[in-house]
Amino acid sequence: MPSGHRERPDARGYVLDRPSAEDVEEFFAIDSDPRVWTHLPSGRMTGKGEAKAILARLTQQWELDGLGPWMVRDVSRGDLLGHCGCSLRGLPEPGASRNVPGAFWNLGYRFRPETQGRGLATAVSRDAIDAAAAIDAELPVVAYLLEHNTASAQVARKLGFELVHRAPDAGNPDPAAIRLVFADRELTPAQLDATLR
Repeated sequence: MPSGHRERPDARGYVLDRPSAEDVEEFFAIDSDPRVWTHLPSGRMTGKGEAKAILARLTQQWELDGLGPWMVRDVSRGDLLGHCGCSLRGLPEPGASRNVPGAFWNLGYRFRPETQGRGLATAVSRDAIDAAAAIDAELPVVAYLLEHNTASAQVARKLGFELVHRAPDAGNPDPAAIRLVFADRELTPAQLDATLR
């Protein structure tokens, strides 16, 4: 179910919240941590202004599309563990119709290093896939990642995604970087093209 706040009183003990401006400190702490970006060092945040801008964009996604990444919190302490969710991609502009030929749900996540390896990414990704299907089950869910990010590839496979494309990662500062595109179904040429931009 797509909602902004969903408690999960299970063994993992997490709560899913919509992003807000109040998340900036913890969000920046995660996304500026070099341990989170070993697969793509150039992706690491370097300033809180960047974190504020991204949180504003994520908030707008929720308002326009009814879904976006959640802030994943520890149920007992409230600490931000990471963020995870599905976002609409392949649209000409935010809030555009999902009926454009290249539209798809992009599954993405990032978690504090000390929380990794506990199954959190897989569990919250399942919630995100369910939420995306509740809004528009006709769109594929895609996870694109770098080939050497083996942990994320393993999560994609656990979710039942298939590898649908492998190619150089355009725009990556590392010319040898390879992008893998995993999806929950076959992609149209327009959707595949959108995942490579």
